[in-house]
Parts: sequence; C-alpha cells; structure tokens
Amino acid sequence: MEDPWFEPPEEIYTLTQSVEQAPDRPEYITVEFHQGVPVAVNGEALAPVALMEVLNLLAGRHGVGRIDMIENRLVGIKSREIYEVPGLSVLITAHQALESLTLPKDVTQYKRGIEDTYAQLVYNGLWFSPLKAALDAFIQHTQQRVTGVVRLKLFKGTATVVGQQSPYSLYDPRLATYTTEDAFDHRAAAGFIYVWGLPVRVWSQVGRQAAG
Repeated sequence: MEDPWFEPPEEIYTLTQSVEQAPDRPEYITVEFHQGVPVAVNGEALAPVALMEVLNLLAGRHGVGRIDMIENRLVGIKSREIYEVPGLSVLITAHQALESLTLPKDVTQYKRGIEDTYAQLVYNGLWFSPLKAALDAFIQHTQQRVTGVVRLKLFKGTATVVGQQSPYSLYDPRLATYTTEDAFDHRAAAGFIYVWGLPVRVWSQVGRQAAG
C-alpha cells in the first residue's frame, strides 16, 4: 500500500462497503444538531459514541467515507494514508450545510482559516496549546446558533445534503425570490453599487491621470 500507484486492496476496509457492493437505492437520513453538536439521528436522541456508531453503520454500507491520500507529516515526510470515516464524513457534510444556513457570510469565510489552523494543531498533537484554547473560544461562540436538522441522501459513496432547517435560519424566501413577492427594494441597489464601486473608480482614475 505504500506505492501510491496501486489501488488499495478491498480486504483492508472494515467499516465501508465498496461502491460496487453498495445498495443500488439511496437511503435518506437526518442528523440533528444543538449548538453545533450532533445529538440525534433519524429523530432518535443518541449519546456521542452511540451516534457515531449508528452513522458509521448507515454511511458505511453505502461506501461513504473512504479516504486515500498523500499526507504531510510534521517532520515533512510524505506518506500514503488510507482512512475509513463514514460517520464523520456525514457529520462534516451536514454540519457545514447547517453553518451555511445559520452563520453570516463574513463569519463563515473567516472560519475556514480557523478550521485549517485548528486541524493542524490537533494533528500535530498540540491539543493543550494556548492557541488551540483561544480558537476553542471562537468555535464555541460561532456554534451558539448552529442548531437544526439536516437531511442527507446516502448513495454509492456519497453523502449529499438534500434538506436543512433551523430556527436560526438566515435564509428568507421573501428576500431570495425573483417573483412578484420579492420583498427586497431593488431601488436601493443603485446607491449601493455606486458606493461599493467608488474605491475601484478612484483607483482607475488616478492610474489614468498618472499615465498622462
């Protein structure tokens, strides 16, 4: 398996079915979160370990969660690593979807960099570092409204979000629609566009003047 040219043998996997052996019909499941923490699967409240065991079983039989990657170790050595994370793959997908529904745009974008730094700290064994403790405070604050239910379709190695709802949803159909029921006043767009584009226009004018 050390040679990345060769496909991993099927016998190394214990938690996931191959895509070829996975069911030919999709299975729909729901995952419920409370303040960013998964608390229920298919409407059944579960403790963390039991919840992960259930998701491993559900997602694993559909071939979800196989990872074959070239990994960069702390000391700079590259190695081929093969993982099975069926339940965790579902949780990450569902959690990201719920965050996109409940977090403001700027928080979501900024959090991407935090997630990468957080993952590196954990991977490198710095769980108790001051930086990781500081990032914990940021993560906990952003998760206060990440509460709701996500529906996913498991099929042939994929976990696809097909529905999501939250009491803290920032999605307002009255603002998102393009029909006559649109509640957004489009007359406000003209002034916004003018102000938003002002720095670019000034930059361009200065450049033209300097060029003669």
